[in-house]
Amino acid sequence: MEFKQCIVVREDLKLSSGKLAVQVAHAAVMALERAEKMDKSAVADWKAEGQKKVVLKVSGVPDLFRIREDAERAGIPSAIVADAGLTEIPPGTITALGLGPAPSKQMDKVTGRLKLV
Repeated sequence: MEFKQCIVVREDLKLSSGKLAVQVAHAAVMALERAEKMDKSAVADWKAEGQKKVVLKVSGVPDLFRIREDAERAGIPSAIVADAGLTEIPPGTITALGLGPAPSKQMDKVTGRLKLV
């Protein structure tokens, strides 16, 4: 079975590439931690396959929360990133959503219509 992790970021924030990279990293790590608590074997399989990750975009916060709700209904681990506000954006700004790792077919049902960053 093929597994992947998806990171969904807000397009409307217009973050610098460095800031965006950090938010993606936070989301990936946070989602992985949740996934390890839910299904260690899925995480192990994902790691063995090369840790596939895809970074996608949405227009804003409502879309992030909608995707998270869909993921939770599908049993996909998720994690919302809220920024500390030390650099470019105010404290508590929601920046990204980490999903999975989870089976690719399951993930595609939730994120398949989103565009790549």
